[in-house]
Amino acid sequence: MTSRRQLLAVAAAIAAARAAQAQTAWPDRPIRVIVPFAAGGNADTVGRLLQPRLQDRLGQPVVVENRPGAGGSVGAEAVARARPDGYTLLIGSNGPLSVNPVVQSRLPYDAVRDFAPIGMAMQVPHCLMVQANAPYRTVADVVAASRAQADAIGIGTAGVASATHLALESFKAVSGARLLHVPYRGGGAAVPDFVAGNLPMLFTEFSTALPLHNDRKGRIIAVASAARLPALPEVPTMIEQGVADFTAASYVGLVATAGTPPEAMRALGAALAAIVAEPDFRSRMAAMGGEAASGALATPAGFAAFIATDLERSRAAAQAAGIRPE
Repeated sequence: MTSRRQLLAVAAAIAAARAAQAQTAWPDRPIRVIVPFAAGGNADTVGRLLQPRLQDRLGQPVVVENRPGAGGSVGAEAVARARPDGYTLLIGSNGPLSVNPVVQSRLPYDAVRDFAPIGMAMQVPHCLMVQANAPYRTVADVVAASRAQADAIGIGTAGVASATHLALESFKAVSGARLLHVPYRGGGAAVPDFVAGNLPMLFTEFSTALPLHNDRKGRIIAVASAARLPALPEVPTMIEQGVADFTAASYVGLVATAGTPPEAMRALGAALAAIVAEPDFRSRMAAMGGEAASGALATPAGFAAFIATDLERSRAAAQAAGIRPE
């Protein structure tokens, strides 16, 4: 006759087996990755490079969906409000995670509380570019010229309250440069005016500036990265040129909805970490003028810490520039 103790042991074994099966079963259906911007930008490009790699590693179809609007807030809200099961992910970047929280007064989500970071995929450092025939060779030249001229020198960015605008304001505050911000609707939108000679300088993503530099349509005189970039090793960093501790970049990573089960987070984190370590993925990022994430940045904890730090940096830059949430 079966004792009560034996029945309890069998029940516990069945429960454990079911729990183990549930852990190993994720994912068991397609995964949707939302890019909160239109097709063609850095976030979209990285999302589409991740898509087949995630699919291969997770063993389920991965579908990329562009959902642009409000500087990335529309797509971010969709993920923040999604069921926390790991099947709806966000390609997270500066806009929805670090910039919008300090410039949009009625943001429909909390950038820290509503998301579970999985890991960073890559960063594209910002850089300072001048006209090819400009006399400036260093950051010090730009700062000196800007302070000596009666009229401020114009410099283009991707737009008011964009990541490059906030980085520019931080650069001005640290370096003492006197520059006139000229906003555009995206980094690429400033290029025609710059190439035509109507815009003296650009503060933009390295990936936007590198083709212009290579075609001698402009000159990158400083990069806002911690070390020189392999794609342009002859150009020194801002730090090397005396702008203390100054780094700035547009980043792209992967986040899930807060509350996503641990087994899903483990699977997603392992897949992303393996992808960003792939030589082919790293070379594709380098070809874009970016840097694939490594070390702690490619982990949930490291990416979460980075987002929190970048959010505070954006808040300080917005305050210095007098930008108030609207």
